[in-house]
Amino acid sequence: MTAPDDPLVSTEWLAAKLGDPTVKVLDASFKMPGVMPRPVDDYLAAHIPGAVYFDVEEVCDHASALPHMFPDAAQFARDVAALGISSGDTVVIYDAGGWVAAPRAWWMFLAFGHTQVRILDGGLKKWRTEGRPTESGKPALIPGNFTATFHPAYVRNKQQMAANLEKAAEQVIDARAADRFEGRVPEPRPGLRAGHIPGSRNLPYNELFDANTGLMKSHDELRAAFVRAGVDLDRPIVTSCGSGVSAAVLTLALYRLGVRGSALYDGSWSEWGMQDGPPVATGPA
Repeated sequence: MTAPDDPLVSTEWLAAKLGDPTVKVLDASFKMPGVMPRPVDDYLAAHIPGAVYFDVEEVCDHASALPHMFPDAAQFARDVAALGISSGDTVVIYDAGGWVAAPRAWWMFLAFGHTQVRILDGGLKKWRTEGRPTESGKPALIPGNFTATFHPAYVRNKQQMAANLEKAAEQVIDARAADRFEGRVPEPRPGLRAGHIPGSRNLPYNELFDANTGLMKSHDELRAAFVRAGVDLDRPIVTSCGSGVSAAVLTLALYRLGVRGSALYDGSWSEWGMQDGPPVATGPA
């Protein structure tokens, strides 16, 4: 059954809302470190009119050695308010069209208690394909008034994931490509071991959207993808990936299928795969 609160919105819907002062648009595009041009430079060159850049490398815990970990509620509230967003606003998030970081930002807003948050289906790719307007540079911002309350059930830490190895109470789904999951290639982040969390399943996140249109696949196709991966949608689920970003694509797909109560492993492989980390498995699931 389709969830009544499907978080995706269409380009047509967003185009009709541009200019509404209670609808705030965020560009949350993300690339792996070192990939040029930087996503913020892409944003400055062209973005949906009025959109503000949401940088997952900045809205994070700067005290952690791990990449872009969740900040605390006070910092999230400050950072989001600085982007011109208030608690009463509807937030619409998009990325360049590769479905990498918009779901991560969406999940962060939900985890910090802001439920009026949506994702643009197809992202900037579909918007531009349709010939819709873009603008460049930074828009003028008036700081908002945003309140955040963190709900820890939305995320898991390494200790919880390690405890789950024995209990297997929660299914773990890894969004990385199969060759990384199986440990056949080195990790892109240096110094990490190759492989996956023992007992986890593999569903590469790019199997959940159409690479040509940028649109997320239908509910039937999403459900079939999880079934192929050996996932029971009626049992608890934690999503994981390289650093807690693309895992949220799986989280979004689960949410669209009506699954509630799933969690995201924030540290993901950038934490688990460290040399002194917990056990690692290789090969197919």
